Amino acid sequence: MRTRICYLAHFPSIFLFCITLLQAAIFASSANAFQQKDRVALLAFKSMISHDPEGMLNSWNDSHHFCKWEGITCGRKHRRVTILDLNSRGLIGSLSPHLGNLSFLREIYLYNNSIRGEIPPEFGRLFRLEALYLFNNSLVGKIPANLSYCSRLTVLFLRGNNLVGNIPTEFVSLYNLKTLALSSNNLTGHIPPFLGNLTSLDKLSLAYNAFEGNIPDSFNLLKKLEFLGLGSNNLYGTVHLSLYNLSSLTDFSVSQNQLHGSLPPGLGLNLPNLQYFQISDNFFGGSIPISLSNASKLQWIEMAVNSFSGKLSVDFRGMNHLSILNIGTNNLGSGEDDEMRFINSLVNCSNLNTFVIAENLFTGALPHSIVNLTSQLKILMIGSNKIYGSIPSGISNMVNLELLDMVGNLITGKIRKEMGKFQNLRELYLAQNKLSGEIPSYLGNLSALEDFTLANNKLSGVIPSSLGKLEHLLYLDISKNDLSGSIPKEIFNITSMPIGVYLHKNHLVGSIPPNIGDLTTISEIDVSDNSLSGQIPRELGHCSSLEGLYMQGNFFHGSIPQSFSSLKGIQYIDLSHNNLSGQIPQFLETLSLRKLNLSFNSLEGQVPTKGIFANASGASIAGNTRLCGGIAKFGLPNCTNNPNKQKISRVSKILISSASAFFGLLLVSFIIYCWLRNRRGKEKQPSSSTLEKNLLKVSYKSLFKATDGFSSTNLLGVGSFGSVYKGNLDQDGTVVAIKILNLQRRGALKSFMAECKALRNIRHRNLVKIITSCSSIDFQGNDFKALVYEYMPNGSLEKWLYPTLETENNEVEVQKLSLLQRINIGIDVASAIDYLHHHCEEPILHCDLKPSNVLLDSDMTAHVGDFGLVRFQPEISNPNTSSSVGVRGTIGYVAPEYGLGSEVSTNGDVYSYGILLLEMVTRKKPTDLIFEGDLNLQNFARTALPDQIIDIVDPALLNDNEEGNVPCSDVKK
Repeated sequence: MRTRICYLAHFPSIFLFCITLLQAAIFASSANAFQQKDRVALLAFKSMISHDPEGMLNSWNDSHHFCKWEGITCGRKHRRVTILDLNSRGLIGSLSPHLGNLSFLREIYLYNNSIRGEIPPEFGRLFRLEALYLFNNSLVGKIPANLSYCSRLTVLFLRGNNLVGNIPTEFVSLYNLKTLALSSNNLTGHIPPFLGNLTSLDKLSLAYNAFEGNIPDSFNLLKKLEFLGLGSNNLYGTVHLSLYNLSSLTDFSVSQNQLHGSLPPGLGLNLPNLQYFQISDNFFGGSIPISLSNASKLQWIEMAVNSFSGKLSVDFRGMNHLSILNIGTNNLGSGEDDEMRFINSLVNCSNLNTFVIAENLFTGALPHSIVNLTSQLKILMIGSNKIYGSIPSGISNMVNLELLDMVGNLITGKIRKEMGKFQNLRELYLAQNKLSGEIPSYLGNLSALEDFTLANNKLSGVIPSSLGKLEHLLYLDISKNDLSGSIPKEIFNITSMPIGVYLHKNHLVGSIPPNIGDLTTISEIDVSDNSLSGQIPRELGHCSSLEGLYMQGNFFHGSIPQSFSSLKGIQYIDLSHNNLSGQIPQFLETLSLRKLNLSFNSLEGQVPTKGIFANASGASIAGNTRLCGGIAKFGLPNCTNNPNKQKISRVSKILISSASAFFGLLLVSFIIYCWLRNRRGKEKQPSSSTLEKNLLKVSYKSLFKATDGFSSTNLLGVGSFGSVYKGNLDQDGTVVAIKILNLQRRGALKSFMAECKALRNIRHRNLVKIITSCSSIDFQGNDFKALVYEYMPNGSLEKWLYPTLETENNEVEVQKLSLLQRINIGIDVASAIDYLHHHCEEPILHCDLKPSNVLLDSDMTAHVGDFGLVRFQPEISNPNTSSSVGVRGTIGYVAPEYGLGSEVSTNGDVYSYGILLLEMVTRKKPTDLIFEGDLNLQNFARTALPDQIIDIVDPALLNDNEEGNVPCSDVKK
């Protein structure tokens, strides 16, 4: 009985213990269920990542708890995912809507990847989310309004995507938001006034979109605002004065809009913390406030391309942090004697990097104090003003100058000898002044010089041969001076000069040195209006990239060289006002000429009627009195036999005909022999560029405009180091392909430098032609680098092998390559690789040959592109240079020996070429499962025979009746 009583006495405690155990079990079961939910969500995200170059997601498997997976952080108490961090990993794929099930998630870091598709609206279920970083991806669609449910959100960073539409009005509820960064997208509409109610905002970035309308007056409520970026939109109207009273502002950027009005007199007093002030490319006017002197923390002042006027009276002595001062392209200047005195106050700005006052109305002598500016100065632009006097002595104190622009002033005197000390100078512009004396030979010491112009001065004497030492020179213009003597042959030793040589309108004499033919990459040569004589060098026919040749107004004699028939890319030829004789060569009909001027010579015979000669406005032949025939608009007499000529006897005709045939046969045989021996080494890319005369110099602004603000509709593709856009350059309407480097991607800058180094020294008809490059800064002050290429209308070979285009009825349109086209493409690629390996000054290894890097022009001719991974043979052979730094290339195309640590070699490109040929025939990617079966892919790529691929060949080729039995004469080579 006592025992029962004892049991009964302890029953409540036992019952309570059991209940506790049951609750713990239920809680554990529930916790496991939620954890399982997180695991499933993460695996769903992994399944939608198609490419993981660093193998970050390899750890996402059952061998570890998901809290130990790379990029995952969990809470200590609940073991639920709180942070997802996979930034800058090169991931390609899309966002899984299952991420909305990670209900404990607080922070998402997926920026600097290649994530595509839309932002899932399920992200609105992440009610604990505080920070969402998705910038620098390829996201499309609208910003989900459901994100407004993430009421704890403090950071929303979506910059650098392809998002469209408006800012959702539902965002009015995001009262905790501190950072809203939506710049560099395609957003439209007005900037919503409700943003002024988000009073916690300290950073608001909406630049590089298509917003229009006024800047909302409600922004004056953002008392904590430090960063305001509204540049590169379509905003208009005035800036409300209250916005200039936000004393917390450090960054104020509204560049590239249509804003107008004047700046308040107390600007510098009301914004004491201002560091970046960017209002360029608008319609602001009036004077620049003197109070700007009080903003002592200023680092960047960019007020260029506006309508500011009057005297610049700002005292810069207190701005010790000032790095950039750009007030170019305004109407500044008063004509007062001391209006250049403000330069004296810049001497204290020890961090000054860029000083631009070009294209204003400044008048007066250049103060000697300018030579005392900091040695950190890299860019000095004072051109297009009314500055007079001589170049100050001591100018070499600015030893780090990279760009010196004094164009279009009234500067007199001689070019100072000390200017030969600028070892970092890349661009020197002294044109359109009144400089006199000789061109100093010591300018040949400027070893880094790329652009050099002394045009339109009063320089005399001879052209110094030392200029031939400028091995990096891209552009030389010493035209419109009083130079005399002959052209030194050393000038033409700069064989890699791609833009042009301009020697016109001087007093040069003698003949043109024959080594001018070594300028195989040059686009334009102008020696017109001199006193040159002799015959036109036949070596000019070797300048296979030539687009413009101007030799008018000299004393050249003889005939037009037959070697000009090799100038397949030539567009402009002017040989007028010389003493040329003989007939007009028939081959001129076949060249892609836009303008041909042969007027006022002594040419004779029949005028051709095809090509450029069919257009009377394109060809000029006036002043050649012995020409006949041609189209009616030329107004020439018909060609008839002259009755006064002595008749040739029948025997003489036979002898002449026989001799002509014999020597003609010998000549043809010799030409065929030389062609068979040297054709691959002599073939060069004929330019099909439509650019006029000078090679275009482009800025970030012009490229932004050419692509409609880097619009997604102009996006051609996304690569490892950047994106390629289709653009329309406003200089002449040329359609181009523009590769924008993502400099935040590791290796992008190295890729840009490698591609520039390769493309500046090579030119072949089967290599993508580079038109120009741009190395600048964007409107936010970030480094910006881009390459502009000839546009290829038919896209990449990959698009043709694996078509994905859809019609309006959602039917796939399959673009098929015929057998003949595939053979020709294979030959084109082989010619390009052979040229790179065996016919360049130093062998070049492409290292990334694949279908997406083979581009097709309008005639389906293949061009190899993307030289971002290129290597040079001397670089590889150098024992001090590492050549085995990881696998170079794309999985499936890279040679297997690279993965084992072998050095890169020509064999790697040959292997990639074999894979490419195999892929063209089979229409199977090298990573497809078929190559993991019976075939040995490595041996196949190097030794494949036709009977080995008959079972996997593209059936379309086997049944291609239209292209069957292709005669050998139809194949390119």
